[in-house]
Amino acid sequence: MGQVKSQFSEDELQDYEDLTYFTKKEILYAHKKFKNLAPEKVGHNKNAKLSMSKVLEYPELKANPFGDRICKVFSSSNDGDITFEDFLDMMSVFSDAAPKSVKAEHAFRIYDFDGDDMIGRNDLKQVIKRLVDYNSDLGDNDIEQLINNILEEADLDDDGALSFAEFEHIIDKSSDFINSFRIRL
Repeated sequence: MGQVKSQFSEDELQDYEDLTYFTKKEILYAHKKFKNLAPEKVGHNKNAKLSMSKVLEYPELKANPFGDRICKVFSSSNDGDITFEDFLDMMSVFSDAAPKSVKAEHAFRIYDFDGDDMIGRNDLKQVIKRLVDYNSDLGDNDIEQLINNILEEADLDDDGALSFAEFEHIIDKSSDFINSFRIRL
């Protein structure tokens, strides 16, 4: 019985398994990754909350232009600070096992910068600016033209913004979305 004692009871692990797309083994591995971000804080307190800046040290988030938005969307306190349960939820949604519909819902929330349940022109502008290199030759006119093209293609009701249904319609047509919307443990 040379196993390391878990910080979680069997019931807690079962609850996490029921609420995520992870196995108990993957949950323990996720906790190890979370703990590695701040061992001094998480080592003694499984309910520790890490600052967004600390969570953004996770390599896949550090390299992601939407890392801060991801933290804010998954933060139970809505400030970007993350508990282990928030981290587990985030990693579960970004896992290969999460269904496309769940990934689409969270992607929509990440891209909805102003939180109005629509992806409008300003949201699209922020998405584009994060996706292109800030030093690129893409000027304001180019960005506006790109926004117009996106809305012309995806805004089915011509209200000047993308609803979740319109966003999901575009995601359904995107064969690589599910592969690009993931973070490996």
